[in-house]
Amino acid sequence: MENPGIQAVRPLRIVMPGGSGQIGRMLAQFFQERGHYVTVLTRGPYTAPWQTVHWDGWQLGPWIETLEGADVCIHLSGRGIGCRYTARNRCELHDSRIGPTRVLHDAFAVLAHPPRLWMNASTAAIYRHVPQGTEFDRPMDEATGELGGNELLSPLRRAPAKWNWTVRLAKDWEAAFFRTETPRTRKIALRTSLVLSPSPGGVFGVLSNLVRAGLGGTQGNGRQYVSWIHEADYARALEFLIEHEEIEGPVNLAAPNPLPNREFMAALREAWDMPNGLPAPAPLMAIGMFFLRTEPELVLKSRRVVPGRLLDAGFEFEFPDWPEAAADLVRQWRARADL
Repeated sequence: MENPGIQAVRPLRIVMPGGSGQIGRMLAQFFQERGHYVTVLTRGPYTAPWQTVHWDGWQLGPWIETLEGADVCIHLSGRGIGCRYTARNRCELHDSRIGPTRVLHDAFAVLAHPPRLWMNASTAAIYRHVPQGTEFDRPMDEATGELGGNELLSPLRRAPAKWNWTVRLAKDWEAAFFRTETPRTRKIALRTSLVLSPSPGGVFGVLSNLVRAGLGGTQGNGRQYVSWIHEADYARALEFLIEHEEIEGPVNLAAPNPLPNREFMAALREAWDMPNGLPAPAPLMAIGMFFLRTEPELVLKSRRVVPGRLLDAGFEFEFPDWPEAAADLVRQWRARADL
């Protein structure tokens, strides 16, 4: 007999701490359009068609009332990873993820009726670097994927020491999330790959601007895998996880067909009708990223992540392949910009 899960027979109360960013706003709109009641906990007020409530992410306050009796908590706090890994930025990247996760544990402990489901942001970067064409080249799912952090043990893996820091951050993040049992609340760690959206300000916009400027060639050696997910499938996957009460623990949020950077950029150029793009070898990438005040790891690290648990549970991707996803995102981008 099919497990009905939490079906949308009634509107759900969904609370989204840290949901004021691009992904959070997309999810808030997605769930509200389906008739659910959405509340976003945010440090800074903003105007939105859903409820917004102030929280500081560090200590308990009146905001915990929004969680009392709610159906779902989707926690998305965390400073954007696109920065240089200075000591100060590392501290902020760590604390902006671990601190709010810990205070949510404190909140859940005092609630009479905590949410039945808590989904906490995590990252697909928790898996190890998988250079194409080496003995380590294989897809990483939740059951058989190898977590990163040991890439320096073999020269074949060719991962700079600095990349281990982001793996440790991801591990600390999940450890903070799973550190305390919540017997009345199912917990899912969302190991998210690149969420690609036609809205300005995201990764897709940055890559598209490079392509349209004639700079969208292969990045690095082009053999590093890109794991990605269309924003529509990201939202649909979270809806699927809400409905399927048998799923808990880590879940990969990635399209089933990651591909090497060379093919990824070629498909994006084709979607934009740009046949050529200047390549950016790794040394040039490092220089460019320095002046952009971010790290080359974001582009050069190979991530070959696949959504094993979603596929095993029967989730069907609307955009499993990048060429079709890129074409759709470009169509939406052109429509919004009236290009």
